[in-house]
Amino acid sequence: MAVPNANEFHWQSLARLPSGRVYHSLFEVGGQMYMLGGCDAAGRPCPALDLYSPEGDRWISLPPMPTSRAGAAVAVLGKQVLVVGGVGEDQSPLKVVEMYNTEEGRWRKRSALREALMGISITVKDGRALAVGGMGADLLPRSILQQYDLRKDVWALLPPMPTPRYDAITHLIGSKLYVAGGRQCKRPVKAFEAYDTETRSWTSLPTLPCKRTYAGVLWDPDGRMCLLGGLRQGGGHQSSKFTKNINIFDTNQGSWLKSDDTVSMKTKRADFAAASLRGRIVVAGGLGHEPSALDTVEAFHPQKKKWEKLAPMNFPRCSASSIVIRDRFLVVGGVNQVPSSAHEILYVKEEELL
Repeated sequence: MAVPNANEFHWQSLARLPSGRVYHSLFEVGGQMYMLGGCDAAGRPCPALDLYSPEGDRWISLPPMPTSRAGAAVAVLGKQVLVVGGVGEDQSPLKVVEMYNTEEGRWRKRSALREALMGISITVKDGRALAVGGMGADLLPRSILQQYDLRKDVWALLPPMPTPRYDAITHLIGSKLYVAGGRQCKRPVKAFEAYDTETRSWTSLPTLPCKRTYAGVLWDPDGRMCLLGGLRQGGGHQSSKFTKNINIFDTNQGSWLKSDDTVSMKTKRADFAAASLRGRIVVAGGLGHEPSALDTVEAFHPQKKKWEKLAPMNFPRCSASSIVIRDRFLVVGGVNQVPSSAHEILYVKEEELL
């Protein structure tokens, strides 16, 4: 399939959110996009669950969560949606676990976590949710790995990670769960480890090339992890700096590609939306050295081996949630000084929209 040219990508604004929202969770069930929880303009976590309807270009309010929360970990198990941990109304981590049935349209309480955690990373394997790490109420990172069994409604403890952390990058390839980066007490970690679900053992991999947070992360079908931009932590008295550097780890070779084999982005940025779309890597918005949020967008052309500018977003913002559904890149909410209610979609012009 031919890779689209830069001028074929087009942004369109869709129905705005009922209110400005940040740290909400987006997920897809049956090709439909749902939006869950998040913080409002006053910084309060909310219980809302909304479904976007492309037919009428509108948001439909669904039964709210029993527990208001932001930054929740979400796992889709068939028609059921498992919502784990996050931050509650008192700004503390939560141990509450709830499940929404998209067919019945109702919530059920499920077995709680052993302790309250925020910043959990969650992945699904063989119909079970694997929850990695997190930060406890004491603000310390955890090394816990736990597995949720939907039929039995139980959490089982698996061998813990060698490196405790929260907000880690997780990705499943075959029987291996890769866990990269994350944070400990707000400081970024370089640890990179893999859990083998068959041997139930952990392996340490070559660490991340630098300490950074708020990077874009994409995995390609060939098992390569691409870390894009972010905020690089300064050493000693140095200040942290935005970067446009890219690092690529090849799981087949078990090593990081040489920097000569990667092409840096045009713009230094962090806390942006990133996606693989029609064979191209796309990055949108975020924060850079400008005083306000960015609206700039660029895409990598794999044959030309260069980044090209795309049309800017209609609404500059950082901390937006994003998802790709049916070759459409949806960027929802975020922050531009205050939580944003913007909702826009990037697609290729030749196609019918939604």
